[in-house]
Amino acid sequence: MTESAELAAMLEPIVGCDGLIVDPEQREALSADIYSAGATCAAVLRPADRRALAQAIALVTTAGYAVIPRGGGMTYTGGYTPPHERSIIVDTSLLDRIIEISAEDMFITVEAGVTWKQIHEALAPHRLRLPFFGTFSGARATIGGGLSNGALFHGTARYGTGADGVLGLEVVLADGSILKTGQAGFGGRPFYRTYGPDLTGLFLHDCGALGIKVEASLRLIRAPTHTGFVSFAVPDIMHAALLLAEITRCGAAEEVYVFDPNSTRKNLDGVDLAQAIRTLGGVLKGQGSWLRGLKEGARLVAAGRDFVPEHAYSVHVACAGRSAAAVEADLEVCRRIAAGGGAAEIPNSIPKAVRADPFPPPQALGNDGERWAALNAKVAHADAIPLIEAAEALLVRHAAEMERAGVWMSRLMIGIGNHAFSYEPVFHWRDSWLPIHRLTVEPATLASHPEPGPNLAARTLVQDLRSELVELFRSHGAASNQIGRTYPYLAAAEPDTRRIIEMIKHGLDPRRVMNPGVLGLG
Repeated sequence: MTESAELAAMLEPIVGCDGLIVDPEQREALSADIYSAGATCAAVLRPADRRALAQAIALVTTAGYAVIPRGGGMTYTGGYTPPHERSIIVDTSLLDRIIEISAEDMFITVEAGVTWKQIHEALAPHRLRLPFFGTFSGARATIGGGLSNGALFHGTARYGTGADGVLGLEVVLADGSILKTGQAGFGGRPFYRTYGPDLTGLFLHDCGALGIKVEASLRLIRAPTHTGFVSFAVPDIMHAALLLAEITRCGAAEEVYVFDPNSTRKNLDGVDLAQAIRTLGGVLKGQGSWLRGLKEGARLVAAGRDFVPEHAYSVHVACAGRSAAAVEADLEVCRRIAAGGGAAEIPNSIPKAVRADPFPPPQALGNDGERWAALNAKVAHADAIPLIEAAEALLVRHAAEMERAGVWMSRLMIGIGNHAFSYEPVFHWRDSWLPIHRLTVEPATLASHPEPGPNLAARTLVQDLRSELVELFRSHGAASNQIGRTYPYLAAAEPDTRRIIEMIKHGLDPRRVMNPGVLGLG
């Protein structure tokens, strides 16, 4: 029998024929993220039942297979690319039930394959919301993937990342046992996280190295009744970074983020008329009255696409609260900070449009059909300028090579809580697509952009520059999300810290079969 036939005979009685994929093309596609391809896995498990998954995990790990968890598939750091062919990918997309919404106790419990968009829409009729409520890619990105990889964006300036709102988890371990963390691990309801040591935190941002998340309980807030927006233009990246840090520190905003000129132009050029109408509809629904909604919608249309000066960086702010007066007070705080920093206020079309349609179809390709891959560094506010100066100087040194190879950059910066700064340089280049691009990108987008030919020079340069930047981030003591197989997590740890990490890994996964290689854990 072939290996695939052996796996089918072993696993189909547990997960059913619909829960197992052995087709070579599908296995190849699901073994790549949007940046690079791993070894083609031996099979893909797609369970609809967590107990069946646990039974299957016990069986395949005993047989010597590595187990690789996969969420929405939007990562670019090798977080689920198999290190060798004797690997089983676990696709959690069918674990997609919302188990409980408790408006009384202010928590929601969901399976790991539920998307951020699903949760947002399920909570809306209850006038509830997650504090951090999702990523740009939240229409596809799952709770399990986000909690494994450090999801952030919507609500992040006030409430932190996805991990900060977790009350408890249910995790399948390498031996097939199922661990409950938080109060649910002590026979209670999942309303409280830290009864004793924080076992929940152990499995957050672990890239699936310690287990496969199958359920999560998250805390809720009452949805703000009023939201307001303000945007500013500044001449360069350093002015933008200083303004973002100061607005983040003041605590007035739910979101603070910066687009560079390339990002602004691409985001605005990529909006077609139909999307603009949908965005306008979202703006109308998001206002406290139809009259105010009509006025806000009219301003959005009137601003058009040319409201940001051509070479300016733009800083965008979303504030939310229980009253219009409270929101306006927060916006005025942001305006005063910006005025003190010499920023010019511009139409607030971008943050308004982002909130009106918070979960657009995720784009694994750029607006022109190009490949892209991001990096990120999280530092304290005081360390942001030195980090950015060093990173931008590195890119300037390679500018001529980048131009020859057809590689260009965009940048995103985000405020996290009131205490952290995120710098995210993004590489763009035209190159042949991976199977995952054809699998995830909307057919209309694929049809409108012919696939480029292979561009080995650009691909190699991007890889070299990513490696240089990762090492630079490490030298500045930066943290990162979506660690995967890209960032030197274990190698960067202090000796005693590394020893404890190794002890935890050995205790939970002594055969090293849970996503081997992520976090530097071989």
